[in-house]
Amino acid sequence: MPNLPPDIAAKVRKSFASQNLMRMIGAEMTGLSHGSCELSAPIPDTMRQQHGFGHAALTFGLGDTAAGYAALSVMPDDHEVLTSEIKINLLAPAAGDRLVAEGRVLRVGRRLIPVEADVWTEQDGQRILIAKLLGTMVPVPIRPAAT
Repeated sequence: MPNLPPDIAAKVRKSFASQNLMRMIGAEMTGLSHGSCELSAPIPDTMRQQHGFGHAALTFGLGDTAAGYAALSVMPDDHEVLTSEIKINLLAPAAGDRLVAEGRVLRVGRRLIPVEADVWTEQDGQRILIAKLLGTMVPVPIRPAAT
């Protein structure tokens, strides 16, 4: 796997730092390489559903974001990505203290970038796979700001 150029890594990390939702839930980027991104976040009480499990929206948001940043890591400097579509299979409840999502690029295309993500819950040193996501990101050229 090719190394991630420092300018692309900086762009990805800067973009992640500007994500209000990720900041609100306390998410961190814990891994980044060419075509791969790992995110981690606590499961706050405000993001738990009525049975005390992490809400599926939290699982989805973290998985989608990890897949998106994996895609951004393979884009040229003058492009961003947007999610075109993504589906989630919830495999188990988010019973734990923390979520970890790993996004991966399946293929780099000019118009479409298929991606996948796995999301685990962590508690007491154990990790359980709770969701698999499969989707498509679309490269979007960055337009210069109007002067």
